[in-house]
Amino acid sequence: MDLQLPHFDSVFSIDCVIFGFDAGVLKVLLIERNEEPFKNSFALPGYIVEHDESIDDAAERILYELTGLRDISIRQFHTFGDVNRHPQGRVVSIGYFALIRIISQKELSPITQYASKAFWHPVNELPKLAFDHTIIFNRAFKKIRAKLNYEPIAFELLPEKFTLTQLQLLYEAVLDKKLDKRNFRKKMLSYGFLKELAEKQKGVSYRAAKLYKFDRRKYAKIFQNEIAS
Repeated sequence: MDLQLPHFDSVFSIDCVIFGFDAGVLKVLLIERNEEPFKNSFALPGYIVEHDESIDDAAERILYELTGLRDISIRQFHTFGDVNRHPQGRVVSIGYFALIRIISQKELSPITQYASKAFWHPVNELPKLAFDHTIIFNRAFKKIRAKLNYEPIAFELLPEKFTLTQLQLLYEAVLDKKLDKRNFRKKMLSYGFLKELAEKQKGVSYRAAKLYKFDRRKYAKIFQNEIAS
C-alpha cells in the first residue's frame, strides 16, 4: 500500500535590487506597480515564481518582464520570510542584486502589464516602497557597501574608461561619506590594477582629466599573490 504524503503549497517570489551609476549619482532600478496590492506604488522589480521554473530562471524572467533588461548577471544575497510581509498570505522572497553600467543599457521597457514603467532612481532620495522592499533594498545596499572593501565591484558600475574623479564619486556614493582626494588617489594607484591610458576626457568644458581602465588580469594576479603569501 502506497503511503500518501501531504502536498505542500509554497509561494515564492523574486525581488531584484539593481544598482547603476550615472553622472556621479548611485541609482537603483524601480518599477511602478500596475496591479493590487500597492497599485501605482513604487517597488523593486519582483514577482511570483511559477511552479514549473527554477528560482534562478524565475529571477531572469521576472527582471526581463518588468524592466526589459536581459543577460544581466544577478546574484542571490538573502531570503526574506517574515510571516506578514505580503497582505495576501505567506510569501517567501529570494533577493537578487546586480551592479550594471547604465550607459550600456537600452531604454527600460516593461513587457508585462504588471508594471506601468521602470526607471532609475537616486538611492539617496529613495521614496517609500511597496511591501517590505525598503528593507530588501537596505539589505542589498549594506551588502555592496561591505563588498566594496574586498571585491572590485566598483568597476562593474563605471564606464570601461573612467577618471579618478568618477571612481572617487562612486566610492563616496556607496560609502555615503566624503573622501580626501589626495589620499584616495594615492591609495587607488598604489594597488597596481588601474591602467593609465594615453587618452583624456572628451567633450567637457573644464580641463580634461586622464582616463583609466581596470586591469582585471593584474587584479587577479595581485589577489592570488596575497592568498599565496
